Amino acid sequence: MEATLTAAPTWGPRLAPLRAHRSPWPPGRKRKPYVLTEDEHADTIWKPLVFRVDETTPRAVQSVLLELGWQEFDRQAHGVDGWNLYWKTSSFRMAEHTSIKPWQRLNHHPGTTKLTRKDHLAKCLMCMRRIYGTSLYEFIPQTFVMPGDYNKFVAAYSKEKQMLGTKHSYWICKPAELSRGRGILIFRDIKDLIFDDNDIVQKYICNPLLVGRYKCDLRVYVCVTAFKPLTIHMYQEGLVRFATEKFDLSNLQNDYAHLTNSSINAAGASYEKIKEVIGHGCKWTLSRFFSYLRSCNVDHLLLWQKISHMAILTVLAIAPSVPCAANCFELFGFDVLIDDDFKPWLLEVNYSPALTLGCKADVTVKRKLLHDIVGLIHLSGPGKEGKECGSAARGHSGGSFARGNPGRLGPVRSPLPCASLFHFTSRACKNDESKQRALRACPKDTRTSQLREVMTRQKNLLLPAREPPKVKPKLKGQHTPRTALAPSLSLPPSSSCRTNSNSSVPSDRSKERDPQAGNFVLIFPFNEATFGASRNGLNVKRIVQELQKQMNKHNPNMRK
Repeated sequence: MEATLTAAPTWGPRLAPLRAHRSPWPPGRKRKPYVLTEDEHADTIWKPLVFRVDETTPRAVQSVLLELGWQEFDRQAHGVDGWNLYWKTSSFRMAEHTSIKPWQRLNHHPGTTKLTRKDHLAKCLMCMRRIYGTSLYEFIPQTFVMPGDYNKFVAAYSKEKQMLGTKHSYWICKPAELSRGRGILIFRDIKDLIFDDNDIVQKYICNPLLVGRYKCDLRVYVCVTAFKPLTIHMYQEGLVRFATEKFDLSNLQNDYAHLTNSSINAAGASYEKIKEVIGHGCKWTLSRFFSYLRSCNVDHLLLWQKISHMAILTVLAIAPSVPCAANCFELFGFDVLIDDDFKPWLLEVNYSPALTLGCKADVTVKRKLLHDIVGLIHLSGPGKEGKECGSAARGHSGGSFARGNPGRLGPVRSPLPCASLFHFTSRACKNDESKQRALRACPKDTRTSQLREVMTRQKNLLLPAREPPKVKPKLKGQHTPRTALAPSLSLPPSSSCRTNSNSSVPSDRSKERDPQAGNFVLIFPFNEATFGASRNGLNVKRIVQELQKQMNKHNPNMRK
């Protein structure tokens, strides 16, 4: 216990370590309790948190943290280790992970590029599909990693061409490490294929869901707050990115019709034009898109459930091999394409997803996303939300959990009362026994108990997704909008994420959300069995079995 008392406080270098001292008061004489003055309390408790950046850190991150009352790190003013959050676009060196202090957070886990390089992702998911079956991992388009899989690709290409006869076969070639649509080639004839080492060739999804005859995909944000034990949150708001010219398989060279990357379409001639259904620009919020699906009588809850399963199964592919590292979190950007059968396909997973604010939808989604990440990892500054720190300390975990030991992300859930108590005991307590009594008065929340608490809270909010409609809905007709069943799945716009869509969710439903987690929802672990299977090591087989049960429950028509 003495080691705990003399260690630096877990919420940052805001308080001096306790110093051993001898009481000047004679034995037997009572001493008045020490009470913090207003000025001293403000200096001790509400001193701003500090964020560290480099030249790659998005401006939006810096802007939001300053807005929350944080200070930017200055080595002379704060000392070498006087920062709480280090956020940058590139990965951290292992030396930076191993030297992390208890009060510090990094925005990357080590080893996660296995998901975010297209060739590594393909290999990981194909391995999982071989082990656990295609029914679970059927959200992956048929993929070949070049040049090693070239002969396999030729065989698959020839087989499909023979089956289709006079119909065309469509494929797409992507560089493994490039982003923003660079270097992509869509082709029908194998003679047109040109590839470099580590490029991937995938089956092109030639029946995408079209909105006003325009192709789109979804940017879904997933935050992994720990790999040991595995803890995954999915953001209920996101972006929908549209091509700016109408989908046309007869012209595969038209990037504005086939690629949805905003960096490409923002430069197109049709970007500012008013497009059918979409309007101008090339982005919607996810809540607006889901409102559109509801108006077309589409079971958006079932679709969201499938995307949630996809995210879990994808992260699960690398979770056992991620090195143990303390105090990290990782924000992924999942790119998901929906076909005209309302089946989601995973296109890629993005490392450090773009946080530039290029349009109104970006501002609506990304600024709130950053606010909610700070709440999720429970690093609250004293600015506009300073008093909310007290609510965090009173136990509103919002999906983040106490750090029971190094390597498990999540600050202590009640830092501020304990901080005051530590300061009090350093002046008023006469012996170690008194100090230990003071420590026992602090809440002793473990990561396990908090995780169970959050799971219970989520369980009360999540309702089973309905069975899919027996008749495939047509998007061209007019339908009566459905009433959303669950606030955690229906993506109602929050006060800071308003859209033009008409949400049918009652406004008072938003009060059920935990304000500290914002729009983040815990998707793993999702029941007691997966909770147990992720506590001591990661029992992937057991987790996959539970996922299979849940998928069969939500979609009885799923192929076995």
